Amino acid sequence: MCNLQAEEIIKKIMKFLCLFMSETLVKRIVSILLLSLGVEKSRVTELTGLCARSVHSLKKEIEKGEIDNLFKVGGGGRKRKLQEVEQLIIEEIEKNDYHSRQQIADMINEKYNIKVSLMSVGRLLKKTKSNA
Repeated sequence: MCNLQAEEIIKKIMKFLCLFMSETLVKRIVSILLLSLGVEKSRVTELTGLCARSVHSLKKEIEKGEIDNLFKVGGGGRKRKLQEVEQLIIEEIEKNDYHSRQQIADMINEKYNIKVSLMSVGRLLKKTKSNA
């Protein structure tokens, strides 16, 4: 089978799989299969559209034998600044009389040494009983 036929088959398989799962997951699965078959990383990137960095990471995970990590998609991100103190802040807002978002942001900075934007304060206010 020539390369052109193989490319067409891969594209059709990817299109079909996209009916059942996210495009990102399809790219990862096909990339894992191609890497397992010994296809070069640059070629895997061309065939699947997965970025070179992701293909490199997949290759390293395969080499380490960390198969469980291969199917994780996204979700890396950092944790929220207020995650551990959010409930305490909401309680503070509910029992005291704050007149502006800026006052709340200042209180958070003074009490918890965390700088937050006024938009973050707005999201907190939506979680309060008073919904100020």
